[in-house]
Amino acid sequence: MKSWLVMRLPGVPFSMRLSRSAPMILLILSLLSLGVMVAAISFGEYPVPAWEVVKTVLGLETSNPDYAFVVQTLRLPRVLVGFLVGMGLAVSGAIMQSLTRNVLASPDIIGINAGASLVAVTIIVLLPSVPIALLPISAFIGALLTAALIYGLSRGQGNSTMRLILLGVGIGAIAGAATSILITFGNIYDVSQALIWMTGSVYGRSWEHLWPLLPWVILFVPLAWLLAPSLNVLNLGEDMARGLGNRVEQQRLVLMITSVALAGAAVATAGTVGFVGLMAPHLARQLVGPNHEGLMPTAALTGGFMVILADFCGRSLFAPLEIPCGVMTALVGAPYFLYILYRNRHL
Repeated sequence: MKSWLVMRLPGVPFSMRLSRSAPMILLILSLLSLGVMVAAISFGEYPVPAWEVVKTVLGLETSNPDYAFVVQTLRLPRVLVGFLVGMGLAVSGAIMQSLTRNVLASPDIIGINAGASLVAVTIIVLLPSVPIALLPISAFIGALLTAALIYGLSRGQGNSTMRLILLGVGIGAIAGAATSILITFGNIYDVSQALIWMTGSVYGRSWEHLWPLLPWVILFVPLAWLLAPSLNVLNLGEDMARGLGNRVEQQRLVLMITSVALAGAAVATAGTVGFVGLMAPHLARQLVGPNHEGLMPTAALTGGFMVILADFCGRSLFAPLEIPCGVMTALVGAPYFLYILYRNRHL
């Protein structure tokens, strides 16, 4: 029989239930992520020893004054942006797979990322003077409208587990076509910026890109974890959830907004980094099981680790050429998607 850890705060009518293996797994994922971060910051045309990276980040005196510029200005913000983008996409995918009860659902597969990308590319190409801080907001609006359209079209058509996917793929294709039209007729300089962004990359990301993303992650990732018990109940079925006193429609709406907000902010910051929202929740379930109180933080760390590892491999394996992290995740994610599709072909 599986044993659990129950977390409670004195005086707060709220608790979290985790499997006993979850804390150790979270610790291991955290250490792995820190290790890859240090390696990614160390590697480059101007190498920085790992210990010097740690001292620079902690604000300690280093043996070379140039290390501070290389680490704090050029590489640290890029790594942090990649980690936060991975967290956002992974948690968004975990929520969406649970809400739809569909193992194939993720923001990139069902077209939500395409909607966010369309609005973000519109801003980049047609309104290049708009501040970077407004990109996450505009992408959130695009993702929200796309999610509402997919949900509205699928709601009155039965409960086929594949209908939502097919609708999302179709709407995503339409959004992709509109994005291509914008790129075809846009200014060449702005189009080149949009094309780099669309590959899904954290190349050139700085503190200017990190600060607009940070509030979205700080707000919505903990909110997703706090709503994890609601996801557990919703997975029992709507009738059961209502019988237990849950406000099903309100909870579903808040969870959908949370998922869309995280996906939109991530896409606005790093472009379309594909398949993270699909793979990270699946890997997290293999590690801690389907209980969402343990699944949410595990998926978040898994997604962050995947993106920074993909970015590091894209920079190091083919140096001096650089492969965008979105291409690296797609190389692994596309076969993984086909595997899941084949495994669930009878559903």
